[in-house]
Amino acid sequence: MQVILAESAGFCYGVKRAVELAQKTAEETQGCWMLGDLIHNTHVVNDLAARGVRKTDRPEALGAGDTVVIRSHGELKSVLDGLAARGVRCMNATCPNVVHIQELVSQAEQEGRQVVIIGEPHHPEVMGLASWCVHPLVFQGPEAVAEWVKNGDFQPEMPVSIVAQTTCIRELFESSCKILKKECTNVKIFDTICYATRKRQNEAAEIAAQVDVMVVVGDRKSANTKHLAEICRQNCSHVLSIEGADELSATDFAGCRVAGLTAGASTPAGIIKEVKTTMSEEIKSTETMEESFEELLNQSFKTLNTGEKVTGIVTAITPTEVQVDVGAKQYAYIKLSELSDDPSAKPEDIVKVGDEVETYVVRVNDVEGYAELSKKRLDAVKIWENIETAVEEKTVLEGTVTEENKGGIVVSVKGIRVFVPASQSGQPRGADLSAMKGQKVQLRITEVNRARRRVVGSIRSVTDEARKAAQEAVWSTIEVGKHYTGTVKSMTSYGVFVDIGGVDGMVHISELSWSRIKNPAEICKVGDTMDVYVISFDPEKHKISLGAKDHSVDPWQVFMNKYGVGDTAEVRIVKLMPFGAFAEVVPGVDGLIHISQIADRRIEKPEDVLSEGQTVEAKITAIDEEKQKISLSIRALLAPAADEEDAPVEE
Repeated sequence: MQVILAESAGFCYGVKRAVELAQKTAEETQGCWMLGDLIHNTHVVNDLAARGVRKTDRPEALGAGDTVVIRSHGELKSVLDGLAARGVRCMNATCPNVVHIQELVSQAEQEGRQVVIIGEPHHPEVMGLASWCVHPLVFQGPEAVAEWVKNGDFQPEMPVSIVAQTTCIRELFESSCKILKKECTNVKIFDTICYATRKRQNEAAEIAAQVDVMVVVGDRKSANTKHLAEICRQNCSHVLSIEGADELSATDFAGCRVAGLTAGASTPAGIIKEVKTTMSEEIKSTETMEESFEELLNQSFKTLNTGEKVTGIVTAITPTEVQVDVGAKQYAYIKLSELSDDPSAKPEDIVKVGDEVETYVVRVNDVEGYAELSKKRLDAVKIWENIETAVEEKTVLEGTVTEENKGGIVVSVKGIRVFVPASQSGQPRGADLSAMKGQKVQLRITEVNRARRRVVGSIRSVTDEARKAAQEAVWSTIEVGKHYTGTVKSMTSYGVFVDIGGVDGMVHISELSWSRIKNPAEICKVGDTMDVYVISFDPEKHKISLGAKDHSVDPWQVFMNKYGVGDTAEVRIVKLMPFGAFAEVVPGVDGLIHISQIADRRIEKPEDVLSEGQTVEAKITAIDEEKQKISLSIRALLAPAADEEDAPVEE
């Protein structure tokens, strides 16, 4: 019996380069980071982790001093820009073919062309490519392209540039291009399917047409591996898509004369070799089997015992029971009452035909040939085991608040009622806990008594830990001038406190606005989002002084650009004094209206005519640029020009 191995199976140049670069970087730096999986292969990612290449999905958490290896699929441009801005050292393991496509779409965008990408919209490579232009269109295949041409904003004369995901199936790309070539008068096509991918796909199709069984090896997240399997299925009726040799069995090769083997571009050579060896052994074992079919069948049946766990496949759902194939001689079923604790739940909402389910064997009747199973009993045991494990490991769990109880709230965690005391709810003392009903919350289990079915949890421990981590992050990166988008947490007569990520800073009333205000409530309210920057900070006293005024704007220059002597301005009275009134001309710039210039008659005090907050029209009678002082007159707009008296400039 023969096994045909594809010549190009395994690592392509780009993957090999990425893995070697990550290994070398980890060695040089004594540990580095990768954003997500460097390549789509769990075995390789685990090996890199053991070498010190840690994985993170939060690029924003990396800062100066960190080294990160950019994965072979490429990364979002915004992420790369953010890493560079924070001083993160980047080792770019992006496949050169992907880098070339990034350059193509960026250039097309600059030329004013509509970029069209043929590939899987949610694949990391495609998402990365799309980020290198502003208005890309991503289509999975010709059907989506045809729909856009027919019902989208397509115009025949629009300039279009087409590229493909490096691992795209050639037939999909060529069919998509054919539609656009026919409909578009200005189209540029860039065949960016990588050579290694094309070669693998051609070899896979050729081998699959010659064999009885075709084996495709690769991680299930790998796009090129998935495409190889799809191509093989077009040429062979029996295709096995596996991640490793442990997924193979002799029954896979029953009656097989010739078997084929290929692998995705991210599959290590060691795994391919192991699979080939296993295939040869399994095929050989099928040839030497002398047992009769009946004997083999009997050997394959499980022996069921009451009280044991058993896994089976749902084969049918009836109004009274769910039938399950557990690989035993007995007919196995689950009564509806043993399916779920929820009496209102419908069987089809819990399981579907083809689902794999774990159950308890409740009763076995060998005489009549049936076995009763229970899913809810096993589920309950597993949930309690998980809850007890969560206490030991201090695991964070998620649940939904179902009710307010005496002294706290009740949270449903996988069907288990967890009592959270008010002091551990994360809410201020005296808060209305009923407002939390229906909310999803994260909590830790602090106490479990399975016999009494009592479980106690704490939301506060999770929120406090998250807040502490956020505070440490703020204090480790804070610097004068740094900008934050915060939330107004509380207000006083002298300013507001703004949360900038777990840490509160104070914006003094004088830093809230260029305009004179008496109370912060004139500018904002609790809960508002506010853009602020750091004026000063004291790590020892944990105090931060923030500003909200835009200091890039000079109010005096704004005034000088807008007004001159003799101009009339609409001003707001901001302060009354015995000798006159101060009025805001533009935010941050006040002028003086002398008492003699308030009215066309003699007045005893400014309050007789004006009030704070009032808006009036006044004439600008003098400007002292050196002292940045302005004289205003209301009287000048009331009395004839000949009677005008110059008002003294504010001292």
